[in-house]
Amino acid sequence: MQAKGSVFKYGDNVDTDVIIPARYLNSSDPAELATHCMEDIDKDFVKNVKKGDIIVADKNFGCGSSREHAPIAIKAAGVSCVIAETFARIFYRNAINIGLPIIECPEASKGIQAGDEIEVDFDSGMIYDRTRGTEYKGQAFPEFMQKIIQAGGLVNYINEKN
Repeated sequence: MQAKGSVFKYGDNVDTDVIIPARYLNSSDPAELATHCMEDIDKDFVKNVKKGDIIVADKNFGCGSSREHAPIAIKAAGVSCVIAETFARIFYRNAINIGLPIIECPEASKGIQAGDEIEVDFDSGMIYDRTRGTEYKGQAFPEFMQKIIQAGGLVNYINEKN
């Protein structure tokens, strides 16, 4: 599995309230949530994001409430992967549960800049910054996590097995 796209870069402590503001939580429709993704931190995000693009952030991405709406909005907006120095634990679990690939890699978080074109190989955990000619070793996804992501989330994965 691979991801390839342009980078949207954010700093420390991007919380779930700026990923998907609470005023939109009355909807559980992924397409509707996507139209408001990141709007309180980056009002142009939804206008500029393209299918396959990648979010890179610093420490503690996805902190705040435990709402599953946040990774759903990111995935529905077309983001193929999120790379951060660290993730809030509940966001990490929710992302995997809904099939959004995420990778912790402090070096990539520091070296990759907004607008860079990058590729991520989930089998090896390698992150290639094609713009800068650099590469980073992130954590490879275990096979079972790749299967969950390929299935589109944990519920789909379980349903496929039955």
